[in-house]
Amino acid sequence: MLTAMFLAALVLITVHSQETEETITYTQCTDGYEWDPVRQRCKDIDECEIVPDACKGGMKCVNHYGGYLCLPRTAQIIVNEREEAAAESTSGRNNVIRRTPADPQRAPPNPTHQIQCAAGYEQSDHNVCQDIDECATGTHTCRADQVCVNLRGSFTCQCPPGYQKRGDQCVDIDECTLPPYCHHRCVNTPGSYYCQCNAGFQLASNNHTCVDINECDANNPCAQQCYNILGSFICQCNPGFELSSDRINCEDTDECRTSSYICQYQCVNEPGKFSCVCPEGYQVVGGRTCQALLSPQQTSAVSAMLVLVKSLAGPREHIVDLEMLTVNSLNYRTSSVLRLTIIVGPYAF
Repeated sequence: MLTAMFLAALVLITVHSQETEETITYTQCTDGYEWDPVRQRCKDIDECEIVPDACKGGMKCVNHYGGYLCLPRTAQIIVNEREEAAAESTSGRNNVIRRTPADPQRAPPNPTHQIQCAAGYEQSDHNVCQDIDECATGTHTCRADQVCVNLRGSFTCQCPPGYQKRGDQCVDIDECTLPPYCHHRCVNTPGSYYCQCNAGFQLASNNHTCVDINECDANNPCAQQCYNILGSFICQCNPGFELSSDRINCEDTDECRTSSYICQYQCVNEPGKFSCVCPEGYQVVGGRTCQALLSPQQTSAVSAMLVLVKSLAGPREHIVDLEMLTVNSLNYRTSSVLRLTIIVGPYAF
């Protein structure tokens, strides 16, 4: 360094002694340089010292000729000391002109830098370390079932949705073991899952919640009456019918078989109902009991009369069998049989 300064001083002294004209000096320097009035030349500005927070993101600032570089903190710069010294003596003198017969105009030399970049970076054409995109160049080590994501100076391997990293492999996430995703049942699949509902329910539009199916509105399965309940339905039958073993269809109830006392005289089963009938000469009263149409009343020892108890509805034919018994004091017994036919027209009699 002392040798370089001595040579520079010697050159200046020599030039000064040979000048025959006044030296014309312009103190305007190019960007990144400033005029040094003491040394009478342009000197480099150290932006790393005067620019606050010149580099972001934890990068280190490295001063450069006419500017500065932002490099990773692990980066190392190897500079040729001889070229560095030579460049410092003339850099930036783009507009400094000394015209003498013995000293032609000279341009500053172009310094050469060899940059050693950290792992994950490479030297660009502009002598800066730039990130290597391992995902784009195919130099990553991610597995075929993983997704490569580039980072500054490195990369990472991520698993597709539905998988998680375990070591260097992607394994399926069993969503069914996590907090309940599904309302009823959860079915795990590779990389995903789906929900199922119990019988009588269906998935809502969010594919997670189960809502009740109204079977009675959708497609009435019952033969007669249908009542919807949560998750199911109930079938009921009209009076006179009962549910069959399939709990859907209805069968006629034979009321006459349920009790022998349902009618006073005779029970007749009909679809969905029953009716009571009475023998000739009697009519049904109250739906189940029988009442005689004619009531015999004795008028003398050898005579009697029939009294019509109730009006007869028509049109109908009524046949009444009458038997009269005669008993004397000698226990002699006789009987008389009479069949009476009563024809009633369209009007009550």
